Amino acid sequence: MSAPFERRIEACRRRLEEAGADLIVCFPSPNLTYLSGFEETPSERHLWLFVPESGAPALLAPTMYEAQLAELPISGMQLHLWGDADDPLETAADVIEGYSFDPTGPVTVLVDDRMWATFSQDLRTLLPAAEFGLASAVLEPLRIRKDDVELETLRRAGAIADQVSLEIRERGDEFVGTTEAELASEIDRLLTAAGGVEPAFETIVAAGSNGARPHHQSGSREIRTGDPIVLDFGAFVPSDLDGGTARYPGDQTRTIVVGDPPDEYERVHKTVEEAQQAAVDAIEPGVTAGAIDRAARSVIDDAGYGDSFVHRTGHGVGLEVHEPPYIAAGNARELEPGMVFSVEPGIYLDGAFGVRIEDLVAVTETGAERLNDTVRGWETGR
Repeated sequence: MSAPFERRIEACRRRLEEAGADLIVCFPSPNLTYLSGFEETPSERHLWLFVPESGAPALLAPTMYEAQLAELPISGMQLHLWGDADDPLETAADVIEGYSFDPTGPVTVLVDDRMWATFSQDLRTLLPAAEFGLASAVLEPLRIRKDDVELETLRRAGAIADQVSLEIRERGDEFVGTTEAELASEIDRLLTAAGGVEPAFETIVAAGSNGARPHHQSGSREIRTGDPIVLDFGAFVPSDLDGGTARYPGDQTRTIVVGDPPDEYERVHKTVEEAQQAAVDAIEPGVTAGAIDRAARSVIDDAGYGDSFVHRTGHGVGLEVHEPPYIAAGNARELEPGMVFSVEPGIYLDGAFGVRIEDLVAVTETGAERLNDTVRGWETGR
């Protein structure tokens, strides 16, 4: 097993021991990708990663994946293949029987939080006396702190978002008369042209009053001169982790105006910029996630727009676009170096417009590193 994955597997084992658990079983999900480097979409076929507290990790997979798995940076991990004419549970039973615990006895098994119910039932059949829990109890504390390779990948994703953001801003006049959906398609094209694999989520282009809907779906509304336009986008970028297939996303929001903004807009935009800066300035190890939310929210409250800030200040980013830590009111989770999350306060005035500004930040030993660092103002054409 290559060094990064070996470190992750060993850290997982230590967490299993601390939790008093015997085995973790991952399903196609970010957890499986984190531990093995293999990324795949869930299907009806049994594809499980077994990591025991003691013993060799094993990957149960259909034979159709043999060529792909042979390319992964995995050595020292057992590979158990099954064909379409085989019973995958028999192969899974062989894996489990090779471990030191008694599969018919009282063992503790942690299953992937996203494992489909049918597969969970299969595990209960294989381990009838087991006590089951969730894999996040072990894996979340590991995944929440990004290693150097993950951080560098997220920096590249941030740079791609910055590049696209600058181009859209410079070409602002060009998009008057186009629809939200057409501009979203152009952003997606630019993301891949800049080196992204594909958009990390459905790009949001919300013009005029549509901007007051935080998760508006880009539609047929035409962009007009003077419209505030909320742009929320990012691309997946492949990790350089020894040839693995893991991908990490960018996630950036800017709000721009082509021409002169409507009444009150400049005050709202300035308030959101100040709220974001206050939150970033408050970031350091030991501060709670809730305190970061409070730093942003207090600026917006003081400006008289508190009721118009209708969501949390941010969310963690890693193998998933949304993952812990959540930068939300009351979250007592203390920040640690290596955490990466968005800081995205917003003000949404129903029937008028919305403003949101979002950057990804990484917690350092002394504060925060912005992974996006392009213009945050509203003006276009420069």
